[in-house]
Amino acid sequence: MATRSSRFPRTRASRGNSCKNIFNKIRQGQITGVGLTRGSQFPVALLEDRDKRAQWQGIPVLLRRLHESSHPNSDLSKIHSIVMELSSLLSMEAMSFVTEERKTPQESVSPNTYTFDLFGGVDVSSSLILIGINSITEGVTKSLAAREDFVMFLFTLMSNKKIFLQTATLIEDILSVRKEIIQLEEIPNLASLVQSFNQQQLANFCRILSVTISEPDVGVDDKHTLLARCTQQKTNTCPSCAESNQVALLNIPGFIERLCKLATRKVTEAAGASARLELEDWHSWLDNALVLDALMQLAIEELQSSPYFLCCYFSSLSSSPLRHRLPQSMKIVHEIMYKVEVLYVLCVLLMGRQKNQVHRMLAEFKLIPGLNNLFDKLIWRRQTSGHVLHRQNQNCDCSPEISFKIQFLRLLQSFSDHHENKYLLLSGQELNELSDIYLNANIIEMEALNNTDRNLVCDGKKGLLTRLISVMRKEPIDSSFRFWQARAVESFLRGTPSYADQVFLLRRGLLEHILYCIIDSGCKSHDVLQSYFDLLGELMKFNIDAFKRFNKYVNTEEKFQMFLTQINSSLVDSNMLVRCIVLSLDRFESQTKDMKVVEVFSVCRLLSYMAQVENRLSFLFRLTSIINVQTLTQENVSCLNTSLVILMLARMRGKLPFYLSALQEKEYAEKYPGYLLNNFHNLLRFWQHHYLNKDKDSTCLENSSCIPFTYWKETVSVLLGSGRSSRCAIATYIDEAYRDLDRDFLEL
Repeated sequence: MATRSSRFPRTRASRGNSCKNIFNKIRQGQITGVGLTRGSQFPVALLEDRDKRAQWQGIPVLLRRLHESSHPNSDLSKIHSIVMELSSLLSMEAMSFVTEERKTPQESVSPNTYTFDLFGGVDVSSSLILIGINSITEGVTKSLAAREDFVMFLFTLMSNKKIFLQTATLIEDILSVRKEIIQLEEIPNLASLVQSFNQQQLANFCRILSVTISEPDVGVDDKHTLLARCTQQKTNTCPSCAESNQVALLNIPGFIERLCKLATRKVTEAAGASARLELEDWHSWLDNALVLDALMQLAIEELQSSPYFLCCYFSSLSSSPLRHRLPQSMKIVHEIMYKVEVLYVLCVLLMGRQKNQVHRMLAEFKLIPGLNNLFDKLIWRRQTSGHVLHRQNQNCDCSPEISFKIQFLRLLQSFSDHHENKYLLLSGQELNELSDIYLNANIIEMEALNNTDRNLVCDGKKGLLTRLISVMRKEPIDSSFRFWQARAVESFLRGTPSYADQVFLLRRGLLEHILYCIIDSGCKSHDVLQSYFDLLGELMKFNIDAFKRFNKYVNTEEKFQMFLTQINSSLVDSNMLVRCIVLSLDRFESQTKDMKVVEVFSVCRLLSYMAQVENRLSFLFRLTSIINVQTLTQENVSCLNTSLVILMLARMRGKLPFYLSALQEKEYAEKYPGYLLNNFHNLLRFWQHHYLNKDKDSTCLENSSCIPFTYWKETVSVLLGSGRSSRCAIATYIDEAYRDLDRDFLEL
């Protein structure tokens, strides 16, 4: 008896200490984030053994059962039973807790509430709520989306790492059905919330941000026209909600820097092709981003105490050829999916009103050199085919790798477009090559090139632009990547024409490759052909060397006729190239003392063709007839500006009356008097309405044509003159019976 009695107190003390050890382990895990963070991670036997002596009232075991049932396909009746049992234990204490201004539950005052909180009851309950909401119908989702307070409350839940993924998914679903964009500034403690995210959470948060910083898609109806947009801009003079949200993000300290780090961080890849996932097959095992994040989170944290989810998921892959290399492939796809979201957000910010501020930040944090280092190993590891072209606002169901490439190309396009930072796409060695081109041509180096900070350019011998041209030349002819590749390269050339920039690309065989695609490849895609026409125009504009190369490639009449056929098949697609040829012709005709120009001019089929006035008139007739005020969009307004370029050059040479008279004769020849000139008159009225209020567009017109914008305005005013005696006014060439010049745009 003595032996037993002497042993018993030690056993009680040991068990009491065990209970305290459990408390301590949980609290330490919750504070540090390492180890056990909730009671449901302990074995049931241990919890039951300690329950009576610790007076936990069975709460830890109930929470473990509730946690095990917290998945979308759970037995709801079972969950309801557990919740009701917990509710009976907490109801009285909870009432006291609420009435005392939500003080932290104390063990001595509210033992059940304290135990519930300690063993992860709040997290489990939140997860159940989110699972339930995520399973509701679209109608209920719309009702919840209308509750501004509920949406803001969801954002506050994102500070809880355990339910972050479910909360983010729910917010994304709700925002997708809202008619109005939320104001990010109204989110409580937005800056501190975003700064609390780890890099994985920040990347997921970018999915939500993409909805809040993008202007609503106007679709393809009449709201897409420039007329509708101008009307909307007159009524909405304040910055849009999306623009305000962009400013709110830029005001968060360190936000852009963290996005740049996410976009450029490397992925550790095992050597050999066996470690790489064939990403066209991604859909065979990847259901959605949420599943992938859950898997990665489990892998990273090594939560061996809950292997059930992984076992069930991977069991479905037992017959898949990908199963042996899935873990490494999962890391690659995971990183790619993150980068898609981050690049999209950066791209939108680059196109916003704070473009210059964003440019400075992206340059400072070395986004472009970082992407250059990823190009061969991740961005363009290999050629990818078999996808459909998606425009900027279209929904995309492409694989992660395809989406990644498209967002990368969009970013390059936005980064280079009319901005001096475009030279960051080159390496230091390539910048030296540009300087040598200027020196050898005896041309003053452009200020933007001279001002480029060489500490911020691409490393190594090849910059991003050269790498892009290299993969572009290898791309399958039917690949829709060609559209985005050409757009990205063209953006590097946009603005005031640079002879050195053009020669740099000519040396890399770009012109011959474009001509092959237009003439010899059999390419049928209007989008791809349009992108190549635009790129060819920027590459050849005012550059006699480019016209010489053109003539060398297009060395037969058959090839030249094929080229003309492609141009004439769709003037909306090719009119920018037509404009380039007309402008270049005008400049070369004035350089009669330059023997190099004279020599090329005398043999070049393209220049000889455009030098014939009847051919220029033919283009003018068609350009003024394929558009009207109601159908003008950002896509086809260039046709109006190309028409104007032809007439401005005619005016400079005193031939404007001849061109207007030719338009009148064309109308009568087609037995439709007044149609062309009335339509053109109305288009020019809209031109004044549209361009005289937009500094950006007017600057682009001036830089790309090298014609002062004041001359653009003067020419339009002369053409719209009302005096019947003016030989340069359109009205002079419309007979009174057919004149229809003063109607409102909306009535046309």
